[in-house]
Amino acid sequence: MKSSLQCFLIDDDIDDQKIFSIIAEEIDNSISCLFASDGVDALEKLSGGSYLPDLIFLDVNMPRMDGIECLRKIKATKHLGHIPVFMYSTTADPDTVNLAKKLGARDFIVKPNNITELANLLADIFSREKLHTDSVE
Repeated sequence: MKSSLQCFLIDDDIDDQKIFSIIAEEIDNSISCLFASDGVDALEKLSGGSYLPDLIFLDVNMPRMDGIECLRKIKATKHLGHIPVFMYSTTADPDTVNLAKKLGARDFIVKPNNITELANLLADIFSREKLHTDSVE
């Protein structure tokens, strides 16, 4: 049985990274987070297969490579395509949401303005995904 979740947050907002990490640790201190500031940085960290997270949270609007292009590349990469990707953005454009899901995103999360809402949302996701990863192993 897997004892922890490895989360990879790809987001250019440092404050969002810190908040995400603090909330994840408060939910379950066995959850570890790694961060990338854009799609290029993320794909470099994921290349070679030495780091394979259990979950990826991917912002849409980032410099150098946006979240949609990064999602395309993740899902097209053999050793990464199976990893659940949650789009995690302030954007709620229906066309972007539909495209992300069509490209293989597990879900599209609009970043809540309230920390309590974010904590509840992440707790639900972590709980569901931890059960899923435990049953797969």
